[in-house]
Amino acid sequence: MRESTGNNFMSLQFAAKSENEAFARVAVAAFISRLDPTMDELSDLKTVVSEAVTNSIIHGYDSDPSGVVTIKVGIEMDVVTLVIEDAGRGIEDLELAKQPLYTSKPELERSGMGFTIMENFMDEFEALSEPGGGTSVRMKKRIESKKALYN
Repeated sequence: MRESTGNNFMSLQFAAKSENEAFARVAVAAFISRLDPTMDELSDLKTVVSEAVTNSIIHGYDSDPSGVVTIKVGIEMDVVTLVIEDAGRGIEDLELAKQPLYTSKPELERSGMGFTIMENFMDEFEALSEPGGGTSVRMKKRIESKKALYN
């Protein structure tokens, strides 16, 4: 989906296995490294990737490794756009799911802070979901480094 993620972009798909969460974080970090983000910016981006991917695996696919998680990353000047999608079970009540501390998996001792973290760490955040039709999370963050301003 190049047209909606920026003039430099990448797309990545992987099995919905929890061990792939670290791979997703590293891949996104490597791709945006040319912007020379601060440690805080990099940490924020890696954290939101981790939260979104984990949500897809645990909630979207119910930890079924046959599911596929897709990450799209775009860079337009100094703005990073992240889109993380799954074709899993979707979210019945998206507004409820966005509430801090809400979790549909209390038996797994989940904190229920994923959407709250994503929303607070990014400049823009949007979640779309349809029961039975998967979930898509779209986020943007402006990188403040001097290098980003000249690329």
